[in-house]
Amino acid sequence: MRPGELIASDRGARASRPDDLHQAWTVLEQVMDPEVPVVSVVDLGIVRALDWANGHLQVTVTPTYSGCPATEVIEQDIRAALEQAGFAEPALKRQLSPAWTTDWISASGRERLRAYGIAAPLGSSNKRSLLGEPQVIACPQCGSSHTEVLSEFGSTACKALYRCCDCREPFDYFKCI
Repeated sequence: MRPGELIASDRGARASRPDDLHQAWTVLEQVMDPEVPVVSVVDLGIVRALDWANGHLQVTVTPTYSGCPATEVIEQDIRAALEQAGFAEPALKRQLSPAWTTDWISASGRERLRAYGIAAPLGSSNKRSLLGEPQVIACPQCGSSHTEVLSEFGSTACKALYRCCDCREPFDYFKCI
């Protein structure tokens, strides 16, 4: 390294501007989950924090579960969107604790899930179902609460497969975790 050369982590480093964090949140609201493309990473609550350090945007991400196959794709999409918006070399930090919970899904995210045909998680992740208390899952198509579980394993590990007994349509239910 020669005098005056930047080390790799300093490329694009700059002082924070007053609206940087707001702009970054706005950008991230447009980054959609690859498995449910109507819900943003912000609506899912997997972007935990934004900060500015060492001249770069710092993004803390908590995957929906530690083995989620979409985690790397999500992180690449976050990085690409931020770089396209002018944030040079944003630093992403994967944080596994506290573990993500469906409680972190925003109200607009829950509505977008429903409109897409996925029943949003009910209540909180308090695990009352482990005590044998059944949950009534409303059909996202017709609103009926007359539904049944077809399989505890849906199209992804975080969903179960249900069917409405009235309109007969199958649908995914985003499990409380």
